Amino acid sequence: MPLYKIEELPKSGLIEGYTAQFIHTQSATYSHVTVVAGAHLPVHHHVHEQVSYVISGEFELTVDGKPYRLVAGQVFVIPSNTPHSGLAITDCFLLDVFTPRREDYVAKGGVLI
Repeated sequence: MPLYKIEELPKSGLIEGYTAQFIHTQSATYSHVTVVAGAHLPVHHHVHEQVSYVISGEFELTVDGKPYRLVAGQVFVIPSNTPHSGLAITDCFLLDVFTPRREDYVAKGGVLI
């Protein structure tokens, strides 16, 4: 089984203030995201189910127009095709898991297993 250290994975800029490190399996994408305080993620949606886990920091996630203030240790599940956006209240480290695998993120790099 492959063993990786997050800090050794290649980094990819997503949008201003959001940098990701990816691990892609056959059925999922694991996106380790570093976010700078104040960085905004515009409203968007995708076919992928998304599980967002706040590892550190405080992040405001707005899902279907309703804001949720998430802190370290909290997890939020975003259903497929649901509009959502985000705002980093502090510097954050997040883990976003997408199923099925995000081919657009595979194109950005990372580890493909």
